Amino acid sequence: MAVPLFDPAAPLAPLDAELRAAVSGVLDAKQYILGPNVTAFEEEFAALHGVPHAVGVANGTEAITIALRALGVGPGDEVVVPSFTFYASAEAIPPTGATPVFCDIDPETYLVTADAVKAVLTPKTKAVVVVHLFGNVAPVDEIAALGVPVVEDAAQATGSKTTDGRLTGALGTIGTFSFYPSKNLGCFGDGGAITTSDDALAERVRSLRFHGSRDKVTYEEVGYNSRLDELQAAVLRVQLPHLHAWCDRRRQVGSWYVEAGLGEHVDLPVPAVGADPAWNLYVIGHDRADALHTALTDAGIGARSYYRQPVHEQVAMTPWRTDAPLSGTARAAARHLALPMGPALTRAQVDEVVAAVADARLD
Repeated sequence: MAVPLFDPAAPLAPLDAELRAAVSGVLDAKQYILGPNVTAFEEEFAALHGVPHAVGVANGTEAITIALRALGVGPGDEVVVPSFTFYASAEAIPPTGATPVFCDIDPETYLVTADAVKAVLTPKTKAVVVVHLFGNVAPVDEIAALGVPVVEDAAQATGSKTTDGRLTGALGTIGTFSFYPSKNLGCFGDGGAITTSDDALAERVRSLRFHGSRDKVTYEEVGYNSRLDELQAAVLRVQLPHLHAWCDRRRQVGSWYVEAGLGEHVDLPVPAVGADPAWNLYVIGHDRADALHTALTDAGIGARSYYRQPVHEQVAMTPWRTDAPLSGTARAAARHLALPMGPALTRAQVDEVVAAVADARLD
């Protein structure tokens, strides 16, 4: 049977009536910008993460840019960022005027490490963007101990946590999220949020998301028109109470892959020390990843390589390209392959995927 790489619609099917009612409620109220659903979602999202502030913004990319601006990042500064990540993690830095400085990752966890960050720190470093890639949880505490503010890019890790129960987005100085439909918590378009325990940072984020104004009359700086849409906030509020259950199912699917013997054929994703990932993507490693991709596609199994070309090698990053060897990044880029993952995936589908991997006979 065919198994899709991910199926964002299936988990929402039982919520169809509630979602339609939420959207109708917004249409009836006719308050579309920074309305009561945005306010309520911000309060609920902050409470879920155990922080006093969550601020809805237009998307996950602008969430990073605004978070950096709120930290005072600007021209002449450097921001450390891993190269093995989605392009937006680095793309969000140049609009602040700062320079992205690329660092390596651990190819087993696909995460940045404190040693990799330390290797590229300079007196100009103003912040570190730490990416919780694929739902794994990066070692924020160790990186924060280096003395530089940590911006958590938790776009792929909503609901992931440490083994002592702390959620991503509440570990560093400031956290950023994407609610793109394929994320662990997805809306019906673009959306994002910023979380922090710092009152002053939260106030600046709220100003920056609305043109640099606190009162819509006085404009203190050049900001952004970057607000979470009221319709999207209403959709997210319906889903938010189900997030933990969906994340637990993602963890269970990961354990099914292990139980089904996937590790006999490929390198399994490795949770970081102290991490309890809610896998957004289940990314394995294989020396013949592209050949495996072809075999799985032919068998009707969804699979995808995401970052064959690391960010620092992208054309748009030429002005900031590093000559430093990023060996972990190169290894991860060449060997990674995402397999089906999601809260609607069944054990039978997992067994089908593992059987197709075995049938490829590439190990």
